Amino acid sequence: MASHSLVSSPHPLAPFSSHHHHHRLHHSPNLSTLPFPKPIKTKPNHSLRCSVSIEKEVPETERPFTFLRDSDDSSHSSSSTSSVRARFETMIRAAQDSVCEAIEAVENGPKFKEDVWSRPGGGGGISRVLQDGNVFEKAGVNVSVVYGVMPPEAYRAAKGSASDQKPGPVPFFAAGVSSVLHPKNPFAPTLHFNYRYFETDAPKDVPGAPRQWWFGGGTDFTPAYIFEEDVKHFHSIQKQACDKFDPSFYPRFKKWCDDYFYIKHRDERRGLGGIFFDDLNDYDQEMLLKFSTECANSVVPAYIPIVEKRKDMEFTEQHKAWQQLRRGRYVEFNLVYDRGTTFGLKTGGRIESILVSLPLSARWEYDHKPEEGSEEWKLLDACINPKEWI
Repeated sequence: MASHSLVSSPHPLAPFSSHHHHHRLHHSPNLSTLPFPKPIKTKPNHSLRCSVSIEKEVPETERPFTFLRDSDDSSHSSSSTSSVRARFETMIRAAQDSVCEAIEAVENGPKFKEDVWSRPGGGGGISRVLQDGNVFEKAGVNVSVVYGVMPPEAYRAAKGSASDQKPGPVPFFAAGVSSVLHPKNPFAPTLHFNYRYFETDAPKDVPGAPRQWWFGGGTDFTPAYIFEEDVKHFHSIQKQACDKFDPSFYPRFKKWCDDYFYIKHRDERRGLGGIFFDDLNDYDQEMLLKFSTECANSVVPAYIPIVEKRKDMEFTEQHKAWQQLRRGRYVEFNLVYDRGTTFGLKTGGRIESILVSLPLSARWEYDHKPEEGSEEWKLLDACINPKEWI
């Protein structure tokens, strides 16, 4: 595994996560979908700027056909790396559309609010949020395409090796789709997914230097109550997607997910897992592009049938209070361990994007302990002791 420090996060808008690190890009409304290099320490000042430079976003009134630069658009270029950029953008835009359509179908009326933005030198994003709907308290689905430049130190960290190249700024490209879906009914589970692609260009002063590229992402499941058939359904769809490519993927990425969404100060996982991977570049690039596409396409069949089944179940105030306590755990993970979120807060990024993954409501009760053997206790036990569901 390359030990680059790009991060993927539980955050709908969050960046990539590598080895439990998260970084979010400074300024962007929806950069969160992306991986960002480790910030370089600078002398503190009030206008701390991230060491990764990208252009400021510009609001747009309509969605462009592509956020790629002309030189990257597959209609202008035959280079294989450019076509991976173009095909990945096509895939994340399609995933955003299909998830939003499925959510709006369940909502039966309420629609997503959309913000579109671009950057003068190429790149941009589409942020969609549906709040206080019939079924969902808050649903965010975002895509982002970024062109930027990272300092040579960040590039060396990303490559995980010292380099004899003379240092120079390293241009990079990153694209991702990211989402968090929080339903109202406590028996309907929260879902997070994020799929992304990152690539460096040869530095201008080192023509011909090899490009580096990585894929990352995952889909994870966070219910407040365990319905075994739901958890099995969700995990079996993840396993099916993985098994089409490599039988080692599901067990490996399932464990990675359990290890990743871990709230250290509680000694428990945020939810019941799923799959998670990062820094993937030790397989054929074409295969990983198809694998990421398969994973993104499996979100709707893995999740929507469960929401349909649970959204109208009757529940009590106690059920709702427990859901709110679990939402509190979600907040704790994202604000304490999600480096994308914490980095964004420290560097003055766009606050709505940074916090879009947070639930509309959550709860913290003093010293709350569910009664042993209760349904709430069973959920907590599964978060403390991850299980094999299938």
